[in-house]
Amino acid sequence: MLSEKLLAAAFTRAVKRGTLSLTTAGGQRLTFGDGKAPLVSIRFTDTTAQLALCLHPELKLGELFMDGRLVIEQGTIYDLLQLVLQDTHGELDELPFHRLRAIRAWMQRRGENDPHASKRNVAHHYDLDGRLYALFLDSDRQYSCAYFDHPDATLEQAQLAKKRHITAKLMVDPGHNVLDIGSGWGGLGLYLARVAGAGSIKGVTLSEEQLEVSRKRAANAGLRDRVRFELEDYRATKGTFDRIVSVGMFEHVGLPSYDAYFQTCGQLLKNDGVMLLHTIGRSGTPYPTNPWIARYIFPGGHLPILSEMLPSIERAGLIVTDIEVLRLHYALTLQAWRERFMAHREEVLRLYDERFCRMWECYLAMSETAFRFQDAVVFQIQLAKRNDAVPLTRDYIAERETVLKRAEELELRRSA
Repeated sequence: MLSEKLLAAAFTRAVKRGTLSLTTAGGQRLTFGDGKAPLVSIRFTDTTAQLALCLHPELKLGELFMDGRLVIEQGTIYDLLQLVLQDTHGELDELPFHRLRAIRAWMQRRGENDPHASKRNVAHHYDLDGRLYALFLDSDRQYSCAYFDHPDATLEQAQLAKKRHITAKLMVDPGHNVLDIGSGWGGLGLYLARVAGAGSIKGVTLSEEQLEVSRKRAANAGLRDRVRFELEDYRATKGTFDRIVSVGMFEHVGLPSYDAYFQTCGQLLKNDGVMLLHTIGRSGTPYPTNPWIARYIFPGGHLPILSEMLPSIERAGLIVTDIEVLRLHYALTLQAWRERFMAHREEVLRLYDERFCRMWECYLAMSETAFRFQDAVVFQIQLAKRNDAVPLTRDYIAERETVLKRAEELELRRSA
């Protein structure tokens, strides 16, 4: 059959190390790889599923796994993705119609993230049952790349180090007013107030679930007068700020809105201010968002490369004062999330259903392998309006991190 020939050709190209055993819907067994570990066995339940994977692998792999039409009999979806991606950088994507898919994705992406669409897209992912995120995130609910500043760091330690690293780059001093664009569950805003001593923080989010949690946390910490969270699109924010920070939000802006995003930030940032943008991106060439991720996980999202961001930054009159590329940090973060999610899978099943559990297992596995084996990275881009807004050398980052560590210890003793 055509689908079996296409599958054989694709997996022969893709699987170099490890062993993949594939059972077709008709009962034929095919083996790929070098015969060594890891060993993964998969089975198709129908011939239509086989052809679908051949014609649109990026979309259909996840869908078929979710729907139980691609059954993994030995190993996990992560193991399968590792076999396919570790030596190929995505050669399965070179099957027919790839160019047409890229054109279609470009056409669908134009103008997709107006304020109404942005709120709808955010709700799709972030307004899920809050108990879900509590099962796999750290205690502060940091839902972005952690910073593993030493090899043995736990997830909690690495997420604290991420907040410290960002705050050091922002050079937040007592009395500064800070805008947090995409403020999540409020953890960074509270850190900036309690540890860094910022005078006031305004966090803006489009997630009603996150807003409710953030406001409760600020009230419980006795910081409601200094830390405010609003349900607000960044384009509607008024005023000027000493510091602007945005962590894990820019991925949702969408390429057509990059000019509007950076121009807005430029208007909101004081002339001597500093901004830190922390975003997932890619180190390769321009490429449309994975269609499965766009349909089921992050509608409206786009992972930028530097050449897509920098022209908009320049047009906004902002100066790039520092860029750091975090490479495997997110792979380690996602590994921790995936392991915690799988350890609590029965609890997730009670919240949702089997298809949802498979969808999220696939999402976490796809994301982790993208950082381990493909070109996904995290950019931390520091921006300013003046060349003298930050010191001449990067020594200040480590120096400020040392000061913040001492402040963390004092805050921990105060709250004990």
